[in-house]
Amino acid sequence: MMRKVLLAAVLLGTGGCNWWYNEVPSPDQLMHKVPWFDHMILSKGVHPYQRTDIPRNVPAGIVPVGGGERDWRVGDPSAAFPQYGFDTVVANRQVRPTTPPQPGARSGQELYEVYCSTCHGQTGVGDGPVGPYVAAFSLLTPVARGWSDGYLYSIVRYGRAGMPQYGDKIIRRDERWAVVDYVRSLQAASPLPAAPAGGTK
Repeated sequence: MMRKVLLAAVLLGTGGCNWWYNEVPSPDQLMHKVPWFDHMILSKGVHPYQRTDIPRNVPAGIVPVGGGERDWRVGDPSAAFPQYGFDTVVANRQVRPTTPPQPGARSGQELYEVYCSTCHGQTGVGDGPVGPYVAAFSLLTPVARGWSDGYLYSIVRYGRAGMPQYGDKIIRRDERWAVVDYVRSLQAASPLPAAPAGGTK
């Protein structure tokens, strides 16, 4: 009698396993039976960059809650005709940090060669491979030398006139300042020619 009971238990257990694995739907299959799972893709959540009317930048003058740098952008780089610019008064007030770059920061030369030299050239004179096609300005002119460090920093961050912004590519403040420092080094390495004696006529 006992042997029959054990045999029945074994047969029942074996058949039960087959029934469980072969007949009972898995939870993954069951999720597909619930209609609302199919509709999640149609949720009303905001998707960044989905539409042009979704704000991408904080309003002017707003300081990020978590700290960081305020915004002094002017213009709309996301418009059909992008406008690159910044508040020049605020830009000229920007002061170079006294602290050294944080560990891991890329050098100004590296960043310049990646993002700037294509238009402005290796020496900053504006003769990069693309420079003549976009009328890249020289960084060695008296005008460019007279720009404040904050103005140069703002050009890197926001762009200016026909030059697009690079603040979305060079997102670290210390790296943007490193680019400013490198531009200053290019200017120092190419001093302006001495004015002719007696001045110009």
